[in-house]
Amino acid sequence: MIDHVALAIGHALLAVAMLRLVLRAGLDDDPLIGEIEAEAAESRKRTSSAGRSAARRAQDTAEDESEQRPDA
Repeated sequence: MIDHVALAIGHALLAVAMLRLVLRAGLDDDPLIGEIEAEAAESRKRTSSAGRSAARRAQDTAEDESEQRPDA
């Protein structure tokens, strides 16, 4: 009888530990994967013609704004 109780307690504690690990909020969050996805998106944006055009327009707009501002 004591053997069955000891086995039940051990298995119950293992089950509780497993549930606590599985239900953690940060279990599926890997910051490295987020960085890799961001780099891939940036690379795709740079290599597409629309991305190059958008970057060129943004650069031209920034240059125009800097020319319009008088240096104090």
